[in-house]
Amino acid sequence: MNPESQNLTRAREIVGALLSVVQKAAIGSSVADDNQVVAYDLASISAGVAAAAELVRHGDHGSGGDDLALVFAADVAADLRGRITGREALWGTDFHALDDVEAAIAAGRDPAMLEQVASRVAATMEAGSRNISEDLELVRRTFRQFAEERVTPIAERVHREDADIPEHIVAGLSEMGCFGLSIPVEYGGFAEGGADELLTMVLVTEELSRSSLGVAGSLITRPEIIGTAIARGGTEEQKRRWLPQIATGAKLCGVAVTEPDHGSDVAGIRTNAARDGDEWVLSGVKTWCTFAGRANYLLVLARTDPDRSSGHRGLSLFVVEKPSFDGHSWRVTQNGGGSIEGRAISTLGYRGMHSFEVTIDRWRVSAQDLIGEDDGIGRGFYLQMQAFANARLQTAARAVGVMQAALEAAVDYTGQRSVFGRPLAEYQLTRAKIARMAAFVAACRTFAFSAARAVASNGGQLEAAQVKQLACRAAEWVAREAQQLHGGYGYAEEFAISRLFVDARVLSIFEGADEVLALKVIARQIGA
Repeated sequence: MNPESQNLTRAREIVGALLSVVQKAAIGSSVADDNQVVAYDLASISAGVAAAAELVRHGDHGSGGDDLALVFAADVAADLRGRITGREALWGTDFHALDDVEAAIAAGRDPAMLEQVASRVAATMEAGSRNISEDLELVRRTFRQFAEERVTPIAERVHREDADIPEHIVAGLSEMGCFGLSIPVEYGGFAEGGADELLTMVLVTEELSRSSLGVAGSLITRPEIIGTAIARGGTEEQKRRWLPQIATGAKLCGVAVTEPDHGSDVAGIRTNAARDGDEWVLSGVKTWCTFAGRANYLLVLARTDPDRSSGHRGLSLFVVEKPSFDGHSWRVTQNGGGSIEGRAISTLGYRGMHSFEVTIDRWRVSAQDLIGEDDGIGRGFYLQMQAFANARLQTAARAVGVMQAALEAAVDYTGQRSVFGRPLAEYQLTRAKIARMAAFVAACRTFAFSAARAVASNGGQLEAAQVKQLACRAAEWVAREAQQLHGGYGYAEEFAISRLFVDARVLSIFEGADEVLALKVIARQIGA
């Protein structure tokens, strides 16, 4: 075994010191509610530290992983110092908590180190090695080829025109088994269990998102959510009725959970489901229902207990079948007067899938369309939260794809553009930016792989929340830095970086808003 490099040793020392600070500062849920500022900062730092630890764990696999681990760990340390300054007592520490690793931090923040990393990134367009098996690498390359040949050529048009995703994209991904990646093989999918079960989904999502978040990268999310809910809570008959249809892409999916007055506060939703013999009658308004027009199956979270004081215990999940519609508005009716109507919400980015406000008025579904049937009454919130772990993991992979695309765009543009008689890529500040961008890509990607293994082992709720929070914030920053390096052209729709920037902005909002994940999930779990 080769001895560990000096830079990896330094990174390991920084991570150890950071872990010590986080562990001492960990607070319980009651303190988190009373001291949200520190709780948010603690949760955010804990995500960075967890990612740094994973990057250190894999940093000795070559391709500059040791340098990237050091750069990222030093960056997290600098972030921590900024957050605790003036609040040392609230953190239960002092400004000197990291003094013992000061030399290691200085090495990771040395401009010469950043220039060294940037040179390697410029030569390869990659942020280190992925450290995956040959089989997984083949899958990754297959989907990258699909994305570059079919998605990239239409990404800008779909974005600028707010057009529908072309049918050939959906059909092509269906043929490749994209919608059945996490559905068990016995129900027509490709999931066979094992620690790496979700890695394929993560890799495929990144490659599709690298070409376009709105055209391809997000197509897997809704099948992930609805498929997980059915697999975990559905009856055997429901699994055999719904899952094969989802896995093959014969039935496209949408999710109707969020409401105009209840976003992350899912337990407060008002959409009502009233029992009427062998049927349930649904009424309410849902919002931000992405892909709801094209979807054949809508996963609807509704209140089956009319007593609102029951909170999340009164919610159940329904699979509502509807026709597929193109465009920005649609309406479907039932005999007897029931209707579902959708209106697309105009957005600054993340176009192609369209996010709808959906009005459900006295829509009747069979009692067999409630996931779990009678045994599923009141279990909707729990099934939804379990499904969100997969969705958060998948969203982190989407963020990594956007980051990778932004990094490549920055390297390509700065290599061609000259400023004051020199290529932009030769300036130290440019190189420092590119090195830090690459470190964030590497850390988030490695953490996503680790979280995927944790979730596949029926755990990983904390890790999925952490990597989602970290990667989505990082994607916005990386896209912003890449856009800045483009100068005025970064603000022009002629260059793809403008699309990447506005697409990245949504990532910290959906599938668990940044602040909610930090306060309600991460801070409470690390406090526990």
